[in-house]
Amino acid sequence: MTYRELYDWGSAQLTEAGIAEASLDARLLLEEVCGTDRGYMLVHGDNPVTDLQAEAYREYISRRKSRIPLQHITGYQEFMGLRFQVTEDVLIPRQDTETLVEEVMRYLHDGMRILDMCTGSGCILLSLLHYSNDCVGVGSDISQKALAVAKANAESLGKEATFVQGDLFEPIEGKFDFIVSNPPYIPTKVIETLEAEVKDHDPISALDGMEDGLYFYRKIVDRAGEYLYPGGMLFFEIGCEQAEDVKKMMTEAGYHDVTVCKDLTGLDRVVYGTFPG
Repeated sequence: MTYRELYDWGSAQLTEAGIAEASLDARLLLEEVCGTDRGYMLVHGDNPVTDLQAEAYREYISRRKSRIPLQHITGYQEFMGLRFQVTEDVLIPRQDTETLVEEVMRYLHDGMRILDMCTGSGCILLSLLHYSNDCVGVGSDISQKALAVAKANAESLGKEATFVQGDLFEPIEGKFDFIVSNPPYIPTKVIETLEAEVKDHDPISALDGMEDGLYFYRKIVDRAGEYLYPGGMLFFEIGCEQAEDVKKMMTEAGYHDVTVCKDLTGLDRVVYGTFPG
């Protein structure tokens, strides 16, 4: 069987299974199995694949048909130009979250202290550390398994960061220039309506924002000022319908210059403001 024939088979299988990006996923999985790149099929599509490659590819396609996320099959996700290990213990990094990192980077200076609440895979904190110099980073998460993934990512990227386990600010000491967070923000009743790749494979603790999806924003806004230097900044990723609620929370807590930013699709995605001082 040739490379292109195997791809065509995989694409057809995923299309029949109703996978939204069947052709893309089929190509990425084939590239993962064969160690090839995007241009390989155009130039070498008639080259044969080995029996072992074909067998591995069929296994990957079978897993993807069962709605296992692509990233859980390959074991990684690209984010901010970096490769992050992912498992079922962490939320898969989304492109939407790059908007949060990019907004923080507009204000980030070398040598600052950053706290990442609900750090998960560590993708936000480690990206900020990668694209700055001499910053100090602390990542907090309630899940010890998530923190193990974050630590592995820090090691693979060659970044020094401190990761602590506990409920929000429980394990936090000291003050910071920035607090950033992509907390759980899906209302509990909405989770069952999400696509299977999300509701069945992302950790529920990273999705469930309680009844109205705003529980963790309230908790963080209520105490963040205790851990920010005067003039420090609080940054949130939000659900696209939560901007006004989170902005109001921060304004009422005394933050000024509270700003809402949109992602590349034009949806509200980030809210941030400055702590008085």
